[in-house]
Amino acid sequence: MKKLLIPLALLALLVIAAMGTRGLGIWGDGSAEEFELYGNVDIRTVDLGFRVGGRITAIPVEEGASVPKGETLARLEATPLRTSLDSTQAKADAAQAELEKLRNGNRPQDIAQAEAALAERRAALAEARVDYERQTRLLNSRTISQSTFDVSEAQFRAAEAQVTAAEEAVSLMREGARPEDIAAAAATYAAAIAQRDRARTDYDDAVLVAPAAGTILTRAQEPGAIVPAGGTVLTLAIDRPVRVRAYVAEPDLGRVAPGMSVEINTDSRAEAYHGTIGFISATAEFTPKTVQTETMRTDLVYRLRITVEDPDDMLRQGQPVTVRLAANAP
Repeated sequence: MKKLLIPLALLALLVIAAMGTRGLGIWGDGSAEEFELYGNVDIRTVDLGFRVGGRITAIPVEEGASVPKGETLARLEATPLRTSLDSTQAKADAAQAELEKLRNGNRPQDIAQAEAALAERRAALAEARVDYERQTRLLNSRTISQSTFDVSEAQFRAAEAQVTAAEEAVSLMREGARPEDIAAAAATYAAAIAQRDRARTDYDDAVLVAPAAGTILTRAQEPGAIVPAGGTVLTLAIDRPVRVRAYVAEPDLGRVAPGMSVEINTDSRAEAYHGTIGFISATAEFTPKTVQTETMRTDLVYRLRITVEDPDDMLRQGQPVTVRLAANAP
C-alpha cells in the first residue's frame, strides 16, 4: 500500500507543478492571452484667430461643419491693410529708383553740362587775368590807386576759385556716386522691401484658412465684431490622424514597444478598431485621474500614443477606450 501511495503523491506534485508553470513550458506559454490598457481618444483642438486686428466681414462656416485643409473660414475688412500695402510699395519703388540712379552713374548730358560750366569759368578766369595784369602795370606806373588794383586782384582770385570748383564738379560727375552712398541707398531699399513684405503679409492674413482638415467646434465671434490680433474667432477639432492616449503600468512596460499592433474597443461599437503604438514616454508619471484603470492611483505608469489605422465618425475625441495587446509581445 505504501508503495502505491508514493507514486500517487509524486503524480499529484507533478500535476500541481504543471498547473503552476503551464505544463513546465510544454504547453500553454501564454501567447494567446491578452492584457488591457485604458485610455481616451486624444482631444486635438486649435484656437484660430487673425494675426492682425480688424473688423470681421464674413464667417462662412457654422459650428459642426467639416472643413478641408485650406478652406476659408473668416475674413477681415481688407481696405486699411490694402492702403498700407500700397503705401509701402510706393516707398519701395522710390528707394529702388534712387539706388539704380546711384549705380548707373551720371548721364552724359549731366557731364556735358558740368564741362560747359567749367569752360565758362575758364573763360572768365582768362578775362580776369588779362585785367589783373593790366592793372598791375598801371599800379607800377602809379597811374591807378591801390584800391582800384585791389578790386581787380580780388576778381582774379575769385575767378581762379570758381575754375577750381568747376573742375572738381566735372571730376565728381565722371566718377559717379561713392560706394558708401550706394551701400546706404541699398540698405534703404532693403528696409523698404521689408516693410512692403510685412504689409503684404498683414494683407494676406486678413483671410483665415483652416490649417488642417477638421470640424468647427466653436464660433466665438460674428461678422461685424472688431477683434484684436490673436483673438479666438473659431475653434477647430483636428480629425486626422486619430490618436489614443493610454497608460501602461511599470510592471507591464516590457510587454509593449513602438510598432506593435493593437486592438481598440469602445462601448459604442462591437467591432474593434486597429492601431499601432507610435510613442512610449521616456519618463514615468502618476496615473492621471481621467484614465479609467483598475490599478491604484498612486501607481506609476508610462504614457503611450497609439495611432488608429481605421477610424470612423463613431470614434470621438475624448472617448474612453480599451486597448488590448498580446501578453507575450514584443
